[in-house]
Amino acid sequence: MPEPSARHINRRDRLVIAFDRALRGVARTDRGSESGNPAGDAADDVLDDRERRHSAGLMRVNHAGEVAAQALYRGQSLMARDTATRDAMEQAAREENDHLVWCRRRLEELGSKPSRLDPLWYAGSLAIGAVAALAGDRWSLGFVAETEHQVVEHLDDHLGRLPEGDHRSRALLRQMRADEQRHATRARAAGGAALPPVVRRAMRAASKVMTRTAYRI
Repeated sequence: MPEPSARHINRRDRLVIAFDRALRGVARTDRGSESGNPAGDAADDVLDDRERRHSAGLMRVNHAGEVAAQALYRGQSLMARDTATRDAMEQAAREENDHLVWCRRRLEELGSKPSRLDPLWYAGSLAIGAVAALAGDRWSLGFVAETEHQVVEHLDDHLGRLPEGDHRSRALLRQMRADEQRHATRARAAGGAALPPVVRRAMRAASKVMTRTAYRI
């Protein structure tokens, strides 16, 4: 659907746009561009069936994480009080869309599909992002920084768990790790507040639920 001019857009308009993006993203019709795919011409070694299923499970988790990241940034953009913060969230969401496209393409190459629970990950993350933004821009940015920090740790774990011969998935995750680290650094530099330990622990617990579920479903 056409998006209103930034000059005339209001919170109601942004809500409609967010739901439109959600429908396109979950339905996989908003595919974005595959230009700049870091897998490039990398060729895998021959993966046996067990290795292929394992790689697919890991990439399904990463795809689910990118669905959640899209929703998180959209929710925060929707409720952000400061225009500069809102623009930063929108920019991050656009950059994360590349990761979403790369992960989906890799799943197709591995003969697998995204998580069937993607709509749930999107809805939950959109709500979380909106609540974080309502707490104020400093906390919203702090939430981004902590989220990206945990994503970097998660990607490090996956890089260590991928089959040795899965060069294409490894190339994707390395580039995604660099991008997520940059997002975390940018959020801190913009004034993101350090989150209380109890919030960080809750975020880790929620991440584990999604990770374990998306690997199989």
